[in-house]
Amino acid sequence: MKIRKAIIEDASGISRVHVDAWRTTYKNLIPDSFLDQLSYEEREQMWKVNIPNGNVFVAENATGKIVGFACGGKERTGKFEGYNGELYAIYILEKYQGQGIGRKLTEAVKHHLREIGMTSMVILVLEGNKAYQFYEAIGGKKIGILEDTIADKAVNELVYGWEEL
Repeated sequence: MKIRKAIIEDASGISRVHVDAWRTTYKNLIPDSFLDQLSYEEREQMWKVNIPNGNVFVAENATGKIVGFACGGKERTGKFEGYNGELYAIYILEKYQGQGIGRKLTEAVKHHLREIGMTSMVILVLEGNKAYQFYEAIGGKKIGILEDTIADKAVNELVYGWEEL
């Protein structure tokens, strides 16, 4: 499995992972009507804007197919004193989960965060998403809960933090 910085040509592959992973990860947590309307094309346009920021990393299988991605940067809310970096997103196709790809992608983002002067990191995980077990396994500590709305539904996001990168 190859982990590398994303390039603009990866936008389509990233968008496929993004939409497909949302549909499997958030089934029964977010209404199907919302998940069904997710668009590869809209996500591709979003990634074409985000990739040039240099904070997106992809996992590529032996045939060059993108099977996961992660991105991160400066913590966005300012609500978590002592935490200046954030793992914005990490998604891996269900078939490829449990193979160490998430750890490698997280390490790539942590390295990027250190390069831009960050010393700590948070990630938000939708309550009910079993990924919290992964974050705990790689050293994340639950530091809070945020209320949010997704698809007109009130949800809680658990906040996990790493005091040191």
